[in-house]
Amino acid sequence: MQIIKAKYLVRAVALLALAFSLTSAYDPSPLQDFCVAVKNPASAVFVNGKFWNDPKLATANDFFFSGLNVPRNTSNPLGSNVTAVNVDNLAGLNTLGISLAHIDFAPYGLNPPHTHPRGTEFIIVLEGTLYVGFVMSNGDGNRLFTKTLYPGDVLVFPIGLIHFQFNVGNTNAVAFAGLSSQNPGVITIAKAIFGSDPKINPDVLAKAFQVDKNLVGYLQKQFWSDNN
Repeated sequence: MQIIKAKYLVRAVALLALAFSLTSAYDPSPLQDFCVAVKNPASAVFVNGKFWNDPKLATANDFFFSGLNVPRNTSNPLGSNVTAVNVDNLAGLNTLGISLAHIDFAPYGLNPPHTHPRGTEFIIVLEGTLYVGFVMSNGDGNRLFTKTLYPGDVLVFPIGLIHFQFNVGNTNAVAFAGLSSQNPGVITIAKAIFGSDPKINPDVLAKAFQVDKNLVGYLQKQFWSDNN
């Protein structure tokens, strides 16, 4: 009888752990109309990674962001510029579980392979022609999904998967992206691996990429541009 009870207990704990892992993988649902973030913690409550203000003190400006119609500077080595609108610059997004980004591309500009560890993304093209894609995880064979998108086209990048956008036209391109987190985060693969601080041991990278260590040293000495 004790063995049977122990089995049920182990199963219950496993199910609870699974449920917690599933629910904690996404932004929690708000329990109030809104939860405006504030930078000054005095007389504030800490929620979802931000201090939040008394809702009675909120104003329309807490939910307002302007200027995404202004083209951004794309004169960097990547030829792209990402303007993120998240809880860090739009306080009213706190606890709402969404954010967005405006992406400008120079001709043949690239938003390089990256991931958002805390959010699924969809992208809609407003101007130009983008070649976009994402790669499935190791267990699913690293299958590559790609599409060429034209104005009005939409593609979804599942949460956490490596994806990219490349302007294949000889004119500027503009896209908007929506993400399922107030702060989805971004990890640019090449910059994170070869531009980390401090540097990853070259022996580790040489073995991981199956290349000569001198090539790793060369890549680690490069300036890894940031388009955010």
